Amino acid sequence: MEQGNHTMVTFFIIKGISDIPELQAPIFLLVLLIYLLTLGGNMTILLLVCLNHHLHTPMYFFLVNLSMIDMCSTTVTIHKILLIGLTGNHVISYLSCIAQIYFFGSFVTDELLLLTAMGYDRYVAICNPLRYTVIVNHRTCTLLAFVCWALGFVEIIPYAVLVTVFSCYRSNIVNHFFCDLVPVIKLSCSNTSVLETLFIVEGAVLIALGPFLLTVLSYIFIITTILRIRSSTGRRKAFYTCSSHLTVVILLYTTLIYQYLKPISADSLEYNKLLSLFNTAAVPMLNPVIYSLKNKDVKLAFKKSFQFLSVKKIKM
Repeated sequence: MEQGNHTMVTFFIIKGISDIPELQAPIFLLVLLIYLLTLGGNMTILLLVCLNHHLHTPMYFFLVNLSMIDMCSTTVTIHKILLIGLTGNHVISYLSCIAQIYFFGSFVTDELLLLTAMGYDRYVAICNPLRYTVIVNHRTCTLLAFVCWALGFVEIIPYAVLVTVFSCYRSNIVNHFFCDLVPVIKLSCSNTSVLETLFIVEGAVLIALGPFLLTVLSYIFIITTILRIRSSTGRRKAFYTCSSHLTVVILLYTTLIYQYLKPISADSLEYNKLLSLFNTAAVPMLNPVIYSLKNKDVKLAFKKSFQFLSVKKIKM
């Protein structure tokens, strides 16, 4: 559907990760493996926290929310690659494309806000440990999680609405493996200046920079407090409690900065697809691994659950 500069579209064609026929099967198997590992890892975190009473703490409450966001975000983006691999159908309806843009943006925003809340949790735990249970109580955690989820879904509404205003497209072939905002903007022959301005002002400043600065501020206080601890063992223990969160924050923000906060060009779209695949598939898969490898409580809970299932199986 490339019939000039004023083409109305009712559907888009998702180009996918690669055009090379020989790579389609390996790509499908790799993405399927990553998706299954993502679901398996995050579901394991969910079950461990739900089934082990000693994990019913604010940190693991936020971790459960992070796992839910990761599973939702990955499903929204990866499912189209899997459908293309199974059916060979690259077509996605116009409304489904807008929905992908909205939900993917919402889940990314949710994750950035939730990581900020988790940074606040670590700040209170290290900088004000004696009042931790009073400040970060169940009501506070529930309220923070609700605000993160709600803001994520509200802040992306203007983007989805502005995309629907586009009256024409140069092409309906999306050079991506899902409907992301940037490649769709590149296709439009309508005036996209308002959306691009919103993307810079709200997207870069409010959605990304705001949570980033709050997270950095939390870690400034955390590091300052840790440096005041006289015992080297105490310093290591304090840093260990926030190392998993810090690793996830660095991983996510690094990929988002390289992917979105740079000039958009046709040549960069191919590079962006690889970054987006890492961001939407690999990072959600790595999050439960990072938290489980760096967390003694999670490893102990997993070990106890495994032993319980083994004993139950033997008795049966």
